[in-house]
Amino acid sequence: MKFGITQSFSCSYLPDQDEQLLVFVGDNDACAFHYPQLIQAGFRRSGNQVYRPYCQGCFACQSLRIPVNDFTPSRSQRRVMNKNKHFTVRLADTPDDNYYPLYARYINERHADGSMYPPSPTQFEGFLACAWSQPVFMEAYDGDQLIGVAVTDEVDSVLSHSGYSAMYTFFDPDYEKQSLGAWMILSQINVTAEQGKQYLYLGYQIDACRKMNYKNKYFPHERYADHQWHRINSADDIERFHEVISHSDITSAR
Repeated sequence: MKFGITQSFSCSYLPDQDEQLLVFVGDNDACAFHYPQLIQAGFRRSGNQVYRPYCQGCFACQSLRIPVNDFTPSRSQRRVMNKNKHFTVRLADTPDDNYYPLYARYINERHADGSMYPPSPTQFEGFLACAWSQPVFMEAYDGDQLIGVAVTDEVDSVLSHSGYSAMYTFFDPDYEKQSLGAWMILSQINVTAEQGKQYLYLGYQIDACRKMNYKNKYFPHERYADHQWHRINSADDIERFHEVISHSDITSAR
């Protein structure tokens, strides 16, 4: 396998930090073939690109996955599930025309200070489309009304590491009080388990970034560092995890 390293650029999540990416280099067939293996090594997909952070002197981003068969919802997560038990989930292979208006509202009302603002159809199609993989769309409905979409990749593996890799979730801002973001993660966990898969990959956990540290509330979960997955069963384990990683060789923690 071949890889390239990007130039340094301003970090999107941590102020006064720069970031670099390690990017897989290959044609469409190579990307499709190696993607399950790369996911196990902490990589992630955006559009056609498969990448992993490769930042000098920083390893704040850790790929996080949930072993769905071991997951136990917390009391607050059970409340969210009960509060939204009238919602339904459907799986789709192709995007619907209603996706973009919902996405645009979500970005405009919730992330106007982020890198994805202002939304545009070209931008939306750019991160959805992939020449070598067809995403799966987990649609959330309140009756017949589409209220959210989780864009995911199905990850097939002969190594008992099959699952879904959550790419991006957007939802109707009017449902903010329903904790819809948390409910959609819980729904993806349920769908992954129901299909007999092992893991839901949630992308990068960044404990020091308020917008990116919501994923650490799902236990147990595993984080990739030092070329291996570390099991975290409780909030106390997170602190111990950081102590272990802080004493590791930074280059080997990527």
